[in-house]
Parts: sequence; structure tokens; C-alpha cells
Amino acid sequence: MKPLEGITVLSVEQAVAVPFTTRQLADLGARVIKIERPDTGDFARAYDSTVYGMSSHFVWLNRSKESIALDLKSENSKPVFERLLAESDIFIQNLAPGAMERLGYGTEVLREQYPQLINCNLTGYGDTGPYKDKKAYDLLVQCEAGLVSITGSGEAPSKAGISIADIAAGMYMYSGILTALLVRSRTGEGQTVNVSMLEALGEWMGYPTYYAAYGGEEPQRKGASHSTIFPYGPFRCGDGKTVFVGLQNEREWVGFCENVLEKPEVAEDQRFASNTKRSKNRKALTDLIERTFSTLNIDTVIERLETANIANARLNSMKEFFEHPQLLARERWQEIDTPHGAVQALIPPVSISGINPVMGDVPELGEHTKSILKEFGFKT
Repeated sequence: MKPLEGITVLSVEQAVAVPFTTRQLADLGARVIKIERPDTGDFARAYDSTVYGMSSHFVWLNRSKESIALDLKSENSKPVFERLLAESDIFIQNLAPGAMERLGYGTEVLREQYPQLINCNLTGYGDTGPYKDKKAYDLLVQCEAGLVSITGSGEAPSKAGISIADIAAGMYMYSGILTALLVRSRTGEGQTVNVSMLEALGEWMGYPTYYAAYGGEEPQRKGASHSTIFPYGPFRCGDGKTVFVGLQNEREWVGFCENVLEKPEVAEDQRFASNTKRSKNRKALTDLIERTFSTLNIDTVIERLETANIANARLNSMKEFFEHPQLLARERWQEIDTPHGAVQALIPPVSISGINPVMGDVPELGEHTKSILKEFGFKT
């Protein structure tokens, strides 16, 4: 039996955050009924067409779900929607601020009419305060949370390369729903779960927030290098490839000089005698390190780092990640079906003994409309 088998999730979802939440619930065996707009569906379907003509975002976020095309603004859809609500354990939505209230299904209405329901709302900035009606997209929340100010190079700030605000909010909604299910199992009552993107990403911004609020200065942007620890970041090798090195303490620094650079005298150089001094003199130290690395290919550099027990990584492309030998050795890819052909999907990172994730198909828009309507007693 899957952990969430028998749990029905009704979702009015779009883009990334809530679809990420519900896909994880589906991975654990929950039945996820995804309500989409007729004709257009979840607008993430049209983000790109890179996966056999389908959006990479949509394929990633929507396996194992059932899609029903339903116009919630139509009076004809209300009986269907209300029947689905009555039969569901969880309702979750991330429409524009106030949209569910305008449709007549705000939180208070749902709590009164469906007391068993776990009602979940994911917003940009929360349901109170001066920003409650402000539109929120991932990049904009990254800016408001200060992430963009500490990411990038000294010359130019940069966004994170993935939808990190959406993912943070989706993860907290996922854990919040699991908590609400546990509470309901004890009390028999549904819960209301609210998550905002700003507050979810803000939790992840703890270190730089404290650093700036109590240290008196903002963390400096250092590109791919750590802002306060050095050497901790990228270095070019002689074959044009980049290796990342991460040193954590003085013992490792001495070993790095002796066994990787093969220049033990560098450890005695007063410019580099502590992390603070190394960080202050990072340009001189970078030049010194890269002079040594320029005579070596990346495999040799990594061999030396491994021998010295120094943390390191290759700068992989996304294609190289897709073919990563560790993932292949651990059989972490599994084939799933889509409306336009099979694709490889990464198995969820949490492995639980005796439980296999669902890993079902990616649905076509409205693929399950007729079967769901028939199941719940409506004519098709």
C-alpha cells in the first residue's frame, strides 16, 4: 500500500509551486485531480516545446495526475466542482489573489461547507498586509526576498537559475499538507494550510539575513565563489574545464598546499595564514592556484584533491548531469509515459524501505474529463 493511497487531492493549480506540491503527493500514492481551463489548460503547458513538443516544466511537474477540463466561472461547472470538493481530502490552489473568493469558494466558505477538507492556499505574499494583492512571480519574489542582491558577480546581480521561490513554497506546502493529514487523523477535522512564496524563500535566506541585520554590512556577491570562505569555488584547469574546490579549515588548507598544489611553502605565506586573510587576498591566491592547475587536466586535479580528502566537484552541464555516473549506478532514472512519447524521470530523492513511488503518466489536457464526470454521476 502506498503511504497516501486512498487520499484524494483536488487542485486548481498552475505554473510551478502547487504542481510541484501535488506531484509529490501523487508520488506517494495520492489521487490528484488537476482542474485545468478548457482549451488552454495550465499555462505552464506552453512555457516551451522542448520535450517532444511538450513543455519541460509541465513534464517535470505533472506526472501521475488526472486532468479534468472545467471552467470554474461557468454555472454548469459548479455542481461538478462542489461534488469533487465533497469527495476530496485535500483542496489546494494558487490562483491570483482573491480569485477563489470571487468564485464563491473562499477559505471561510470551504471550512463551513466541507469541514473534513484540508484547504490549502499558496500565495505570493500572504493573505494580509500591504502586498496581499500584489502579483508574484518567481523572479520577483527572489528580488523581494533579497536573493538576487547576493547572487551573481560584483558587477551584476543575478537570479537563481531555477524557480527557487516556487520550489521553496511548494516544499513547505507539501510538508504542511502531510502535517495537516496527521492532525486530521487525530482530531477528525480538516485544517487550513497557508504558505506564501516570500516567507518560504525568506526561511532559506536566514544566513544572509542575520549577516546583514546584525553584522552591519551586506554579503558581497562573489559569483560562484563563497562570499566568506576561500578557497571555496571555481578554478580553471589546463584542459579548459572547471573544478570547484571547497576548503573548510586550516588542516585542509595545509593538506591542499602540500598534496594538491605540491607547494607546502604556500601554507606558510602570511597573506594566506587564515581564512580571513585568504578571503581578503583571493585574487593573488586564485592566480597561484590556477598557475598550478594550468599544467594539469581536470582528472589529475580531482585525483589529487581526492587523495588529499579535499571536497571537490566538476562543473557539469545539464546534459552531463542527465548522464551522471552516480545516478546511473544507483538506477535513479525511470521511464514514464507522456502523450507524445516516453521520457526519463528522476525518482524522488526520499527512499523509504518497502515503498516504490508511483511514477505515472503525464496527462493530456482534459484526458480524464469524461471518466471523472462519469465516476461522480454526471453525464458526459
